[in-house]
Amino acid sequence: MPHARIETISLPDGNDLPVSYAEPDGAVRGGLVVLAEPEGAGQAADWLVAALASEGWLAVAPDVYRGQGGADALAGVELAVDWLAAWGVKRDLTGVLGFDLGGALALVTAARVPVGAAVSVAAGGISEPPAAGLPALATVAGRLTCPWLGLYGDRDASIAVSEIERLRGAADTAKVATDVVRFPAADHRFDTDPDAAHEAWLRTRNWFDSHLR
Repeated sequence: MPHARIETISLPDGNDLPVSYAEPDGAVRGGLVVLAEPEGAGQAADWLVAALASEGWLAVAPDVYRGQGGADALAGVELAVDWLAAWGVKRDLTGVLGFDLGGALALVTAARVPVGAAVSVAAGGISEPPAAGLPALATVAGRLTCPWLGLYGDRDASIAVSEIERLRGAADTAKVATDVVRFPAADHRFDTDPDAAHEAWLRTRNWFDSHLR
């Protein structure tokens, strides 16, 4: 299985953006930007990029939470997309996968940055902005420019089911393929339902398989 490595991307302000990345052993089928939730951006990101690289993706997880707010984090995502492009990955073969606040960033990226597909897991901030400098997700979901998948647990104490359905309605107005899947027994991290966690991971992989080709 591929291993995660660390690199830094130079920022316009002179600072560096650390990224964890992993390369597939064989041909690169495309690239994925991975945005772990802020509390687990280290080990979780390393595991995710390695797992995705084992399936042929050049996967990179930028540490986007070191800035001053959502706008800085979004800029970090765009730099990671550019980093993949420098490796020769075309934009239509680039996807974004995010969890929690990273999931919100994935949706906003899919509405603003030319990429091929996006998946958000437990993305909050649907009616109210998820972070300073970011829009409420319901206000931008109708402007998605690439296929987007949202995965949610009904037992998530931080996101009401009514909010999830509001996001579904907003995403349905986009001119691209969208889907929102709810898991009745899953919580925010899907820890309470291993079967749902397995299905969510399978749906994530299938979404990128279907739309990044």
